[in-house]
Amino acid sequence: MSQKEVTSKRHMGLKAANRVSNTAIYILLTIISIVWLLPFVFILLQSFRCETDRGMVGYILPKVWGFDNYIKLWNSDFRRWYINTFIIALVSAVLVTVIQLCMSYTLSRFRFKMRGPLMRFMLILGMFPGMLTMIILYRVLADLGLTQANAVPGLILVGFASSGMGYYVSKGFFDTIPKSLDEAARVDGTTRLQVLYKIILPLAKPIVIYTILTAFMGPWGDYVFAKYVAFGTSAGYNVAVGMYSWLSNDQIGNWYTTFCAGGVVVAIPVTILFLCLQKYYVEGVTGGAVKG
Repeated sequence: MSQKEVTSKRHMGLKAANRVSNTAIYILLTIISIVWLLPFVFILLQSFRCETDRGMVGYILPKVWGFDNYIKLWNSDFRRWYINTFIIALVSAVLVTVIQLCMSYTLSRFRFKMRGPLMRFMLILGMFPGMLTMIILYRVLADLGLTQANAVPGLILVGFASSGMGYYVSKGFFDTIPKSLDEAARVDGTTRLQVLYKIILPLAKPIVIYTILTAFMGPWGDYVFAKYVAFGTSAGYNVAVGMYSWLSNDQIGNWYTTFCAGGVVVAIPVTILFLCLQKYYVEGVTGGAVKG
């Protein structure tokens, strides 16, 4: 057998092995996707169940279909909770994005005496879980009158107060943009703010969108701290806290299917955002994951 034939057979064997390996990977990923999506499909189907028994049942497909749960959802306190959540998430996202990008640009472009110690200090503080600060944060918010019915501004304040400490990914992305662009713009007479706004941010669109999405997602799905601050007063609830109250023993029988409808409504805006901005989100993560 010639060397050429041996090489050809070896190449064919490698291609066959790759096909088998890829097929196994695809099958595994398909199974994982089905398992991961099953709870969401179940919630979606239950949201259209309009039977007399509105509690939990042992079957998936509804026997009676309709939009009664969505109508009931619209006529409940869910609208107030949804507006509260949207205000908290939107305002927090805007403030977090501005503060975090400014901090990241400063640490990426400026060199000052305490720059290194400041970065290390924020990195060490970020290693401690936020749960450790819950008691003192609650006391501060309570003294300011920003709990229970006034929990919305309190949650916004907590949402962006320490946002500058999350500079890591954004700074890594800014480090990939050549500093010569800044220097050329400065020679032309632009200010530092103009350099950031007119030159750096247009080139850093993926990291800007990544920052906005992550800053929006945190308050949108927050339950633990929101429950801690807005307890006992429906006017200050967000959707997570408000909908969880429907799962209590005395209410789940009447509100479970409405709870499922609320879950669908809450998931819609986030799903649309990720589908539309997925490209920029991935670019922001991968582009910012460099050593700064």
